[in-house]
Amino acid sequence: MRGERIILGIDPGTIIMGYGLIRVLGNKAELLAMGVIHLDKMENHYMRLKRIFDRISGLIEEFNPDELAIEAPFFGKNVQSMLKLGRAQGVAMAAALKYDIPITEYVPMRIKQAITGNGNASKEQVAGMLQRYLKIPPSSMPKELDATDGLAAALCHHFLTSSPMASASSSATKNWSDFVRQNPERIQGLRPKK
Repeated sequence: MRGERIILGIDPGTIIMGYGLIRVLGNKAELLAMGVIHLDKMENHYMRLKRIFDRISGLIEEFNPDELAIEAPFFGKNVQSMLKLGRAQGVAMAAALKYDIPITEYVPMRIKQAITGNGNASKEQVAGMLQRYLKIPPSSMPKELDATDGLAAALCHHFLTSSPMASASSSATKNWSDFVRQNPERIQGLRPKK
């Protein structure tokens, strides 16, 4: 059984980025903090990236997490939006790398599956399960579901790495090759025809 560890979970975003921190002792998790980083009032995309880096670095310095769990961007039709989202995720990852924190990516469906048992669950269902599991008072639940999405990434990581069945062959997505291998049905239409 593992000792105490702190997991930072992040839901990347270019307008609002959600985060959640949990402390795990053995198999028991407790909420440390959750919230959002508002980016909509920043002058341009580059200033948003700086804000992400600074704020994630601040969270790391405050809570000293042992691991980072981050939601992997999903395929979208708008290439510019995907590029910006990938940059936001990359900057958050760079902040963790600056402090030598190991990073694990999870696709959204896997996070929802780990939290609710349903990979197609709504954000509201995920938030409800987190509230019950972590015993969060209704008055402490955030208005923005991006915060609970970040918290869900952290709790998903705990579930998938703390169980006796957890191994190197877990459903964690460490890179795009893993994602493609684990989700062949999602990328069939994107492969060039021979």
